[in-house]
Amino acid sequence: MMPDSALEITERQFFRLIGRADRIMQFYMHPFTVKGIERSADAQNYINKYYESFEEIKAQGLDALIISGANIPTCELADTAFYDELKAVLEWANDNVTSVLCSCLSTHAVMRALFNETRSPLRQKLFGVYRHRILDETQPLTRGINTAFDAPHARNNKIERTQFEKHNMRILAESPDAGVHLATSKDGLKLICFQGHPEYDRVSLLKEYKRDISFYFDGKISTPPPLPHGYFQEEALNSIKSHINNVYKSHDITSFNEDYLSQFIENTWQDTGRSIIQNWVGAIYQVTGFDRHKPFMDDIDPSDPIKHVLI
Repeated sequence: MMPDSALEITERQFFRLIGRADRIMQFYMHPFTVKGIERSADAQNYINKYYESFEEIKAQGLDALIISGANIPTCELADTAFYDELKAVLEWANDNVTSVLCSCLSTHAVMRALFNETRSPLRQKLFGVYRHRILDETQPLTRGINTAFDAPHARNNKIERTQFEKHNMRILAESPDAGVHLATSKDGLKLICFQGHPEYDRVSLLKEYKRDISFYFDGKISTPPPLPHGYFQEEALNSIKSHINNVYKSHDITSFNEDYLSQFIENTWQDTGRSIIQNWVGAIYQVTGFDRHKPFMDDIDPSDPIKHVLI
C-alpha cells in the first residue's frame, strides 16, 4: 500500500527479509495491492504486470500475509478510499491465513478493522530510531533476540498499549519514547503487529526525511520535519544540522545531499529486524510444513488438517 515512490523499494525490503530468513526453504512470494490508492500510470503498469489480484490470492490461498504501511494524510482510516477493500482482505486473512504481519499503518488498520480501535494523532511526528526492550523472551518471535534493541519509527499516529491489551494481545517489545513496537495475538502467531518498521533499510529514514522537507517546501505540511531521532552519529550532528540549515535557506530540495548525510547513519536495527522475521518464518513453517508433530504453540492441535500452500 506504499505510495509510488516507495512501492518497489518496500517490496524489495520485505522480499529481502523473507529471502534471508532461511537459506534452505523455498518461498513463493505473491505481491498484490488494494484498490483506492492513487497511482501514476507507470506505477499502475508495474502493478498490472507483476502483481496478482485479490481474487487470485483467495483462490490459491496463503500460508502468511505481510501488509505494508501507507502514506495517508487522515487520522481516521475508515475515511480512506482503500479502507473497505483492505478490511475485506483482513477479514479473509483472519479466517484463512496462518499468520498476518502488519507494519506501521497496517497495524492501525487491522486494529480498526478487526477490533474497532481508532488510532490517535501525535503532537509531532515520531521519526527516528528508538531503543526498545523485549518484555517476553519466551514467545516464538522474540526467542534469541537481544533484550534491548533499536527499531525505526515513522508515523504521525499511535495505538496505545491499553488498546492492544483490551483484545488479549501480548506486548512483546516496547519503548519509553516510541510506545509499543511489537504486539501479537495471544497465540503468538495469528496476528503480528509492528508499529515501527522492521523492514527499513539503512537509508529509508533519510529518504523519508528528504521527502518530508520537500513536502514542507511545497506547502503540503505546515512545519519543518524533525531531524530523525537517534539516526545519525552523535559527533556529526553539528555538521548535519549545518547542512540541513543550508537546505532550508536555499529552499531547494536538490541541495539535500544524500551521499554526504548517509555516511553518518548509525545502522543499529537491521540485525534485530532480520532475526524477528526469521523467527516468524520458522514458526509458520512449523505449523504449515513437515514438522507438524512439533507445534510451537501449546494450543495448536497437530491432528488438524494442514494447508501446505504458498507464502
